[in-house]
Amino acid sequence: MIIHQQFVNQAIETISTDQSVVGLAIGGSWIHGEIDRFSDLDLVLITNKSVSDHHENMLVYARKLGNLLNAFTGEHVGEKRLLICLYDDPLLHVDIKFVTLEELPVRVENPVVVFEREGKVSNKLSENQAIWPPLDCQWIEDRFWTWIHYISLKIGRGEYFEALDAVTFLRAKVISPLMQIKNHQLPRGLRKVEQTFAGEDLRKLIATVPAYNAQSIIGAVETTIQVYQELRHIVFPEGIKLRSETEQKCLAYFYEIRELVNQEGQ
Repeated sequence: MIIHQQFVNQAIETISTDQSVVGLAIGGSWIHGEIDRFSDLDLVLITNKSVSDHHENMLVYARKLGNLLNAFTGEHVGEKRLLICLYDDPLLHVDIKFVTLEELPVRVENPVVVFEREGKVSNKLSENQAIWPPLDCQWIEDRFWTWIHYISLKIGRGEYFEALDAVTFLRAKVISPLMQIKNHQLPRGLRKVEQTFAGEDLRKLIATVPAYNAQSIIGAVETTIQVYQELRHIVFPEGIKLRSETEQKCLAYFYEIRELVNQEGQ
């Protein structure tokens, strides 16, 4: 926490003399006072004019905040306005999201404002509420069984790395978010599940982690299917159309592959 606070203090000192900066806020673990020595910093830099249109403009600001080792934009997480930075002295991961005052109201959380001019950032944040994107259960149900069929194909062909990746995807995008909703948490993927899930949920999640062999992957997929069916019954709202025929066909094919794997293992 000390190095995080030192970085923030230095950032405030730097931007306070830059009239192009309207304010600085911090999201993520900082909001709830959960920063520890393994945490990164999630900064929101609010400027008069858009900075995120050009990578080099983002770098200009980032370099002012500390000893910048490396930085790249966040298209891989769906946010091109994000600059993912690694600083040295001390070594610290800092994400900087560049927004204008007009863009600030569209947000998934309420960041802590640590610097602003004339209360502009606080006033803008007070205009509406932060909204976390809801989990689209119909989107999941429309795809889940075809994903199971895909994994079955990969197991059958012996493409275990492909199968492992697909099971990992289901754990992060389906099973864990549904568990979080069941537990009245935000659907945040695998974020801090070791601390936030009760023992039974965590044990089930661990059981979806396979080793690199067909039997283990088969077992993990079976657990994934079982847990999904349980969670679907608990979490899905009324009106979700279940893909029952697809489920039946894909389960039958998965069981064929399971039987094939079992025979080959004898």
